[in-house]
Amino acid sequence: MRKQVLVIGAVVVLAVGFGLAKGLYQGEEAQRVETAAKSAGASLAPKESMSSGPADARVTVVEFFDPACETCAQFHAPVKELVASHGDRVRLVVRYAPFHHGSEDVVKMLEAARLQDRYWEVLDVMYATQGRWASHHHPQPELLWTLLPEAGLDLDMERLRTDAGGMAIGSLVQADIDAGAALDVRKTPTFFVNGRPLPGFGLPQLQALVAEEIASNY
Repeated sequence: MRKQVLVIGAVVVLAVGFGLAKGLYQGEEAQRVETAAKSAGASLAPKESMSSGPADARVTVVEFFDPACETCAQFHAPVKELVASHGDRVRLVVRYAPFHHGSEDVVKMLEAARLQDRYWEVLDVMYATQGRWASHHHPQPELLWTLLPEAGLDLDMERLRTDAGGMAIGSLVQADIDAGAALDVRKTPTFFVNGRPLPGFGLPQLQALVAEEIASNY
């Protein structure tokens, strides 16, 4: 019975997140944000940012996310599936909006894992264990230092700590924070498709905008 309740609850949360939530940007605000995104040009998806998919894809999805965000965790697998389903036509670029307490240190850890070619594996573990370290009432991001080895990832943890505290990673994360502020990113996840913000928040809206850009560019 408990399992059934949990499943029903998860479905309700996904339905709200994907289909019922109101748009982040509407009317003149949407136009202003889109103009700001387009004026940013390549800086919206800088080469320094982690990405998935071919660099020459004509459709680029930029996601501002926070590993401690529950909705980001819910979107994680569907977004990967969306990008993969379009083959070499779509690229995903991920950027940081660490709004939750301790999340800035977490994304620095994630960037440090990237230097060991374990970015996506570490992100998967962060989302899978989110309920243990990212409680909004008592967040404990420091638990990730034990949760990552427990997950069996092949990581040099000493190097991970050193790299996470480095200036290069700190500057990259700050650049994302500054970009998010300039684009008025206030919630996570926030998506842009070829510089266009979603007309309303949800997976169907993201799918529709990606399909529209594919039709326009291929």
